Amino acid sequence: MLNRRHLRVKVLQALYAYHQTEQKDVKQHEKNLLHNIDQVYEMYIWMLSLIDEVIQFSSNDAEERANKHLPTAEDLNPNLKILENRFITSLHVNKDYILALKKYKVSWDFEPELSKSLFLVLKNSDEYKAYLQKTDDTLLTDKDIIKYIFKKVILKSTLAEQVFEDKFIAWPIDKEILQALIAKTFKNFSNDNPHENKLAEVTGNWPEDRDFIINLFEECIRHDAEYQELIGNKTQNWEPERIAMMDTLLMKMAITEFVNFASVPVKVTINEYLEIAKEFSTPKSNSFINGILDKILFELKDQNKIRKTGRGLIE
Repeated sequence: MLNRRHLRVKVLQALYAYHQTEQKDVKQHEKNLLHNIDQVYEMYIWMLSLIDEVIQFSSNDAEERANKHLPTAEDLNPNLKILENRFITSLHVNKDYILALKKYKVSWDFEPELSKSLFLVLKNSDEYKAYLQKTDDTLLTDKDIIKYIFKKVILKSTLAEQVFEDKFIAWPIDKEILQALIAKTFKNFSNDNPHENKLAEVTGNWPEDRDFIINLFEECIRHDAEYQELIGNKTQNWEPERIAMMDTLLMKMAITEFVNFASVPVKVTINEYLEIAKEFSTPKSNSFINGILDKILFELKDQNKIRKTGRGLIE
């Protein structure tokens, strides 16, 4: 699921888009922000669907083998136990999954060769052959082969990679979140009663997290000029064009949390944005941002502008 760092990255991307365009409709940019987060969940549903597609292709493969000119006994009596895989049969009756398939209009008709190519890789693997030979299957062992399909077949496929990258512009960034959502699903699907198994949620507490990202986005924009001045006063020895735009946005977001988010500890804010800087800005950004934020934090404390609700949150 998306944690607070992932959500901060989404806000960073939204702020970058806002400052890069002449269209300054804040509400529209907020809609885009929420849509980008929803796309992570959509990607998750598409991936679950692709896992299912790979498994269902075993039936197509069995039909093709049976219709060969000279089918063998094995061709005429294929082992199709994977169609009864407990994880997949549980997924098929999951109401949230069924609704999501309809909502996102999931269909793999546009890429008919994908499930075939993935199944052939699975079919020729030692793991799949061993799975077919097992006779003491449980939900746990059924999940093991699904994990193999996801991690070692789909994620290793250049074709699958290209399809998801073409369909989801943020795939390179959101791929890690997708893996966490799938892992959470494997953990959630632990009940032999399929109706008790739940899909992963996009965040741990969406109403609270939604408020967090919207407030962070709006407050950053509302105080943009004020926080730009704060940063400018502490970077007078730097030429403005030498300061990366991402660095400026990250510092404005951090200042926003310092001043406007009473329940977020100062240390958490600083650590989060330094980690984000490592991934999304320049090699020297981490130490630069840390130094400037330390100076700004000292000034804000001196002016009594940082008010946190819990003990120790201001340190």
